[in-house]
Amino acid sequence: MELLRVTYRLEGAPDDAEARAEAIAREHTVEVPRAVVRDAFIEREILGRVERVEPVDGAALATVAYPVATTAHDPAQLLNVLFGMSSLRDDVRCVDCEVPPSLLRALGGPRFGVAGLREATGVHGRALTCTAAKPMGHGPKALADLVRAFARAGLDVVKDDQGLADHPFCPFEDRVRACLAAVEEVADETGHRVLYAPNLIGTPDRVWRQLEFARKEGARAVMASPMLLGLPVFWELCRERSDVPVLAHPSFGGARAFATELLFGSLLRLYGADAVIFVGYAGRFGTPRATCRELADRLRRPWGGLAPSLPVPGGGVELENAAELVSFYGRDAMLLVGGSLQVEEGAVQARSRAFVEAVREASRGA
Repeated sequence: MELLRVTYRLEGAPDDAEARAEAIAREHTVEVPRAVVRDAFIEREILGRVERVEPVDGAALATVAYPVATTAHDPAQLLNVLFGMSSLRDDVRCVDCEVPPSLLRALGGPRFGVAGLREATGVHGRALTCTAAKPMGHGPKALADLVRAFARAGLDVVKDDQGLADHPFCPFEDRVRACLAAVEEVADETGHRVLYAPNLIGTPDRVWRQLEFARKEGARAVMASPMLLGLPVFWELCRERSDVPVLAHPSFGGARAFATELLFGSLLRLYGADAVIFVGYAGRFGTPRATCRELADRLRRPWGGLAPSLPVPGGGVELENAAELVSFYGRDAMLLVGGSLQVEEGAVQARSRAFVEAVREASRGA
């Protein structure tokens, strides 16, 4: 059986690192208490296992092995197994992974790589040169003038600045057409054809349309920010959509620094989420009560005419604390209960019914 091995750094005292690593192994696969795993196939072929825990610098490094079947060989599900729910913890970092052959084949890696970029630029035996067309605020003509100057200077690659989108003051199509015309003008003059890479940004549908337009106009490379688009969309761009090299920009790569209240309470609502699942204070992740209160309030309070989003606290929601949670969050919320309904063998339906009734009863007084 192929295994995906992932190494996590667990901050804090290493004396409980083994138990914490075991929790991560379950979290990213079965996501139920160990007692719920009774099926031999699930235990053998699905459940993650801790292989090694080593103390290091007042913390611990833990290696967890996941059966590759848990990833479904899918770029989004791979991230889920690598660092899904544990990414919500401040005391856990995903530091390394060992990818098995079938996943390497499934995801594929670069289609062009170093050799392809060298072929596209015609540069061999030396480092390539690159710059960006900016600042934001220039119109297509001004940016094309910059590209023309960079090309005449002999630069190998000119990319859009990552801040350039489909602005009213600099529409994507007008910009790309003008910059590519500048590239060809200089190529006719000097014989040097700079590699210009337009920035693709927006929803997937918009990105695909931008890519199609850029290629029809003669672009021989493109650029995108994987964390802005989402890694699965970026994977599709590179592996299934684009027939030219794709440059990856790091913008938004440090987005985990967002406050919990901002990301889950405001941004996801702003981006259109009708309901937002988050880790509540009762759960294993230790979100403070005040944070949960603020987060839920942000999702529901008046905000410039936007419809409210439904708070969905999860992680630690149990039959026993349902009434308390309804009292805390109010009726305009949805409690997300997990594996606790399955802890008592043969009693899933009864415990589920009891949970429903507990929420109903608590809501009457909320």
